[in-house]
Amino acid sequence: MAEKKFLLRLDQDLYDRVVAKADAENRSVNKYIVHLLQEKTKDSTLENRQFVGQTVKGVDILPDSGLVSVSGIYYRYILSNTKDVDEKKMYTIIEATGNILTLKELK
Repeated sequence: MAEKKFLLRLDQDLYDRVVAKADAENRSVNKYIVHLLQEKTKDSTLENRQFVGQTVKGVDILPDSGLVSVSGIYYRYILSNTKDVDEKKMYTIIEATGNILTLKELK
């Protein structure tokens, strides 16, 4: 794919912040900006748009089958900050990758 070059004007404060972030990720300023643009413009899935950030009741998580019901659709799940599901707790969906949702127990 051919690269497209263009001029980007940033004020000094923003440029300094971009440089600091790029350095922290061991990237050049150009590669850092390209990375940010790629992340912000990649195709989003239905699950990412509709479900990330929602809360799920513990009773909607079925540990025996490894499934969770969200809006009437069953998905596989991963727990991010606990091993076992507590039916009395609430969980938030923090990530959706394919048909796998990552759930985080709310404390």
